[in-house]
Amino acid sequence: MMNFRILISLLAVWCWTGLLPGQAPAYTVDDFAESIVPQDLRMYLSVLSSDQLEGRETGTEGNEKAAQFLASQFKSFGIPGYREDGSYYQDVIFTRTDWGEVMLVAGDKEYRHMWDFLCMKRYATRQEVFSMEDIVFAGYGIEDPRHHDYAGLDVRGKAVMIYEGEPVNKKGKYCISGTNEPSRWSRDWRMKMQTAQDQGASVVLMIASDFKKLAGQTRRFMVGPSISLGEAIERTDGPALVILSSSMARDLMGAQVDEVIDARKRLNRGKRPKPVTLQTPFTFTSRLDLEEIKGSNVLGYIEGSDPELKDELVVVTAHFDHLGKRGDDIFNGANDNGSGTSTVLEIAQAFSLARQKGIGPRRSVLTMLVTGEEKGLLGSKYYVQNPVFPLESTVVNVNVDMVGRIDQKHESNPDYIYVIGSDRLSSDLHRINEEMNAKHTQLELDYTYNDPNDPNRYYQRSDHYNFAELGIPAIFYFNGSHEDYHRPSDTIEKIDFDAMAKIGKLVFYTTWELANRDERIKVDVTTE
Repeated sequence: MMNFRILISLLAVWCWTGLLPGQAPAYTVDDFAESIVPQDLRMYLSVLSSDQLEGRETGTEGNEKAAQFLASQFKSFGIPGYREDGSYYQDVIFTRTDWGEVMLVAGDKEYRHMWDFLCMKRYATRQEVFSMEDIVFAGYGIEDPRHHDYAGLDVRGKAVMIYEGEPVNKKGKYCISGTNEPSRWSRDWRMKMQTAQDQGASVVLMIASDFKKLAGQTRRFMVGPSISLGEAIERTDGPALVILSSSMARDLMGAQVDEVIDARKRLNRGKRPKPVTLQTPFTFTSRLDLEEIKGSNVLGYIEGSDPELKDELVVVTAHFDHLGKRGDDIFNGANDNGSGTSTVLEIAQAFSLARQKGIGPRRSVLTMLVTGEEKGLLGSKYYVQNPVFPLESTVVNVNVDMVGRIDQKHESNPDYIYVIGSDRLSSDLHRINEEMNAKHTQLELDYTYNDPNDPNRYYQRSDHYNFAELGIPAIFYFNGSHEDYHRPSDTIEKIDFDAMAKIGKLVFYTTWELANRDERIKVDVTTE
């Protein structure tokens, strides 16, 4: 006679699953997609966007706490650490660079950084003091087969003053390109700085064409600390760069301003002016403080179930860092990018559930939450430079960044998502995402920001780009910008968790198909 307790247990299993003992469960992808729910997303985001994490800025205690929380979630999902020691972290070394002192004095006047002039940290060292007796005007600072600004000039150990851009004649033709379009000399300051270095200059004073605009665009990077990959290495060669406002440039020209203006006019006409040396002594002081800091990418690895496909990898990314604190203001970054991070956590949980039930995925899936995105896509850049799994085996990158808000364009229809990059390298990727959406989620797929000519350049502005640059197909899910972008007001109460869960399901369905289809998606789109 069957034990009564065993009978009760068997009945409980049948009531819960509808299956008899020994019968295989009939799980489908929909069962795992349904695990992506608003309440879980809210739970994750309430931690990530809390004041206790102080804005999650890379290299801070708040960022480290966020990484620990993410690792704890992977562990709770049953995802083991990818390293032999059980760790989920890919450690990253950064250098934090900040101004210690920056000052320029000419005559009896001290000029103000960010108001009168700008300095670039990349062209400064720990300590530099330049006391210069005069300034050599060097046109546009160009050395090119079509134009030679340094011809006949000896600028070794001297300060040179140059204009931004390149000469343009009365017909609007640029002298280097010979067309109405500027050449690289107008777009890339590094060429001018390298030329000045080759000529032996000590300081480059560059006159900005629109100083106010430039100062506004770069203030956050110029004034606050900046972070770069790698150990702190002091720059030891090359000239310092000082970008001048037009009013400060006129001050430095003094009584010789007409000579400089006349020289510039002659350059624009393709003629050589006589050399101009400005009799303006000045002292320029710059000191950088360099500090080595540490951060981590957090990796959740779900090994594939198919022996023939498990060495291939689908990478799902979102960045968890944000802007930190500025005084008493905390930049909680609920949408940017607590929303994407929370979504990837739910996707990781769904894939782990599938793996535990023996339903796949066939290919391995790496859910990677990266740091340093706000500092220049640094965490994902570090990964592709130091991949944990071979890049040649990486099939695709699926990236989620800012999916918790409804933008003004879609206020009447929250069921939408901007899709960026899906067709840039692989027609398969684009088609699969559209098929999964049509079959499962029926969101409006908006390709506005996928336009290569889109002025926002979102394709270049999130972590997928580091994969795409290496020829790995990438798709970027994004819900658009809003008035709270990069402000302390980007907070959790403004998040639409229902819309966020629908987007999460589309991301999961597309990733599921990429991880389980028989054939690896093809790279078949070429760009000129």
